[in-house]
Amino acid sequence: MNLTSTGKFPKSKSNSFTLVELLVVISIIGLLAGLGFPAISGAIKAGKKAEVAGMAESIKTAVNAFYSEYSSYPSNNGITDSTFLTNMSTTNTNGGNLRGIAFLEVPAKFTNEKGLVTPSGFYSRGARSNFFVLIDTGNLGYVNPQSVSSTLTATNVPSSVAVWVLDPADKTGKKAVGTFK
Repeated sequence: MNLTSTGKFPKSKSNSFTLVELLVVISIIGLLAGLGFPAISGAIKAGKKAEVAGMAESIKTAVNAFYSEYSSYPSNNGITDSTFLTNMSTTNTNGGNLRGIAFLEVPAKFTNEKGLVTPSGFYSRGARSNFFVLIDTGNLGYVNPQSVSSTLTATNVPSSVAVWVLDPADKTGKKAVGTFK
């Protein structure tokens, strides 16, 4: 018995994508990436600010711990240079840290030959800056950050210790990232 069909059977569909489908998918991915990159960049900047503010708080805590131990503040020259770092984070018994207590553990990304500095990427073009440290050595109950960095808007801050760096997002130099409480 011979069976033949005069009707045409449809061709089976291929398991591949058409060019139009691929172009649509690529354009959607491109659109999502274009929307996502600015958000990621903003999150990275906010993370770096939080990291620097956290280190400023750690420096402030270390200075207060130094005061608790020795009943006097470490020598204050206004910045976290290599002398400040040596007195606060090592067992240097030649300087003000006579008992050799490590008050501050500093990650490597916060140090260089200048001392304790902001991490790479906080400022543009690879610039790094020391933290400003202001200590109320006169027992006034406040510090005046303008005495160290005259461009700042904060005048008298009710604190025994203030630690900060200038905000890289503020081109006028009037805002800071750090501790003023």
